[in-house]
Amino acid sequence: MKLGLYGGSFDPVHVGHLLVAQAAMEELGLDRLYFIPAAQSPFKPENQPSSAAERMRLLRLALAGQTSYEVDEQEIKRGGTSYTIDTLRDYARRFPQAGLVYLIGADNVASLPGWREADELARLAEFVAIPRPGESPAAFPPPFCGRMLKGFPIAVSSSQIRARVKAGLPIDQLVPPVVAEAIRNYRLYL
Repeated sequence: MKLGLYGGSFDPVHVGHLLVAQAAMEELGLDRLYFIPAAQSPFKPENQPSSAAERMRLLRLALAGQTSYEVDEQEIKRGGTSYTIDTLRDYARRFPQAGLVYLIGADNVASLPGWREADELARLAEFVAIPRPGESPAAFPPPFCGRMLKGFPIAVSSSQIRARVKAGLPIDQLVPPVVAEAIRNYRLYL
């Protein structure tokens, strides 16, 4: 069994996230992909994400009916700063026979050796970098081995979407329709 782990703030989830998920399933031969929203990123301590309940609601709406994807709330439930090592240890314990693949933004690859307990991280999972349009392929620093996802690179980010909502601009093509509707109905990101 091969499991994909896709961490992030998902604030909000957008079509770029969903295209990465689709590419990962296809290119990596995953049996299942887990979306794992962070409680708080250790790399963005000054950026407080929207409430966990709001982010979870939007993520569940975006993934409704998708049988290959699952939302894992463990980092939200743990609270505090989310460290990848804690999550990978949990998956290694729960799925000892599974191959674990961790999706990471290509812009974070160079910093991997500075992540908490990096040597163990490198042993527990294969790391696959998610490229952004126009970025050069990332070289994985030792002790990490990894590769780039080919996928469907798209230049869209959650911060752009939040800024568009705040400015009163449309987001309908950037997020799934149910997510756009929920953002409007719940008056999020204003």
